[in-house]
Amino acid sequence: MLHAVLFHVLRKAAPDQSDQSGQSGQPDRVLALIPRHMAAPSRLLFPLLILTVVAPTLVMPEELLETFRHFLSMAFIMAVAWSLIRFTALLQDLVLRRFQINIRDNLRARKMHTQLGILRRILIFVISVIAVSSMLMTLENVRQIGVSLLASAGVIGIIAGFAAQRSIATLFAGIQVALTQPIRLDDVVIVEGEWGRIEEITLTYVVIRIWDQRRLIVPITYFMERPFQNWTRVSSDILGTVFLYVDYTVPVQEVRRELNRILEDSPSWDGRVAGLQVTDAKERTVELRALMSAEDAGTAWDLRCHVREKLLDFIQREYPRALPRVRAEVETGGKA
Repeated sequence: MLHAVLFHVLRKAAPDQSDQSGQSGQPDRVLALIPRHMAAPSRLLFPLLILTVVAPTLVMPEELLETFRHFLSMAFIMAVAWSLIRFTALLQDLVLRRFQINIRDNLRARKMHTQLGILRRILIFVISVIAVSSMLMTLENVRQIGVSLLASAGVIGIIAGFAAQRSIATLFAGIQVALTQPIRLDDVVIVEGEWGRIEEITLTYVVIRIWDQRRLIVPITYFMERPFQNWTRVSSDILGTVFLYVDYTVPVQEVRRELNRILEDSPSWDGRVAGLQVTDAKERTVELRALMSAEDAGTAWDLRCHVREKLLDFIQREYPRALPRVRAEVETGGKA
């Protein structure tokens, strides 16, 4: 009853979905976050607290009372662990509600989401290990085994260290990623030749959402041991290139003017960089490189495709003789 009344009051005191700051659709305020995260574990914890208080006054056979107390202890440990895990989620939401990731300049937000996500997983792991250990130590047989193993703890520690070397390395790699942050959530990366975005970072693996909606699962140690490309490590701004191979007769200055006109008319261009250069001269063609800038990798890809299409159309329409050609010189002659 106390639990129901308390959380009913918290829900009533919470505001609507529209934040008072005017940001509609943002996470609820603090009073709404508490019942969302803590209602379920407290529904178990409150009755256990009451049972713990009244347990000494219960009248029942000693053996049954001992079994009841043991069950109560294990359930209480489990409820406390569950409450602590949900409390870490509450703290994470309270902090991250200030850092929205669905905006253009989200570098700091992605940093916070990555660090807090990995930190919470570490805390969940530690809480779970302590809870399971505490529950096992309530068993008399387990306590006796633990005492007997203390004498050989050194040998067992060495054996366990070798056996768990890979797992420990993976765990420390996850912690190192959280601290040094070679990758963050929503980073644009190229891994194993695949272009994608970091979708999820755990203590053991990273999920990359590839451009065609596939998911690439990579061990987290990969990012500490092997080189990879991170296109948004500092900022999301990026340069794009388009290569054209045309005949030596192409009027480069006219193509350059057309490129500038195409970019000025395109909403995908951010206005920072625009240029056309002759980057190579081969036996039959010259190589033109169009350089342009965009605010992120996805926009840059669309802009490159657009510029390539428009420049090809321009050359075909205005200077068709500047398209790649094969020249042959034929000599004719004969005796009179």
